[in-house]
Amino acid sequence: MTDRFRRVLRQQARKAGREYTRSRDAYREGRMEGADPGRDEPTDPATFDLPDDGDGSARIVCRRYAEKRAVVVDRGGRPECFTADHVDCEGCAEDVREGRVQTW
Repeated sequence: MTDRFRRVLRQQARKAGREYTRSRDAYREGRMEGADPGRDEPTDPATFDLPDDGDGSARIVCRRYAEKRAVVVDRGGRPECFTADHVDCEGCAEDVREGRVQTW
């Protein structure tokens, strides 16, 4: 390989690295801006027609671990055990909002 060819390859690799970093940072920033500001604010389980345990926690059956849980639900219908980007957790939150979640 000639020196010129190596230099061009190095420049292109650096350029690709910078572009990757910019894209990654923009993605993270966009996710943070799109986060629900009311996420941590609990709501009454009756808001989503969920039975409660008397302490203000909703009684649901976790889709991810298939176990009974008493959890606080936020305004967005997400239980406190909710994990973003997990298919079972996303489905559970959707079921809570639509009133289809399994309860005990």
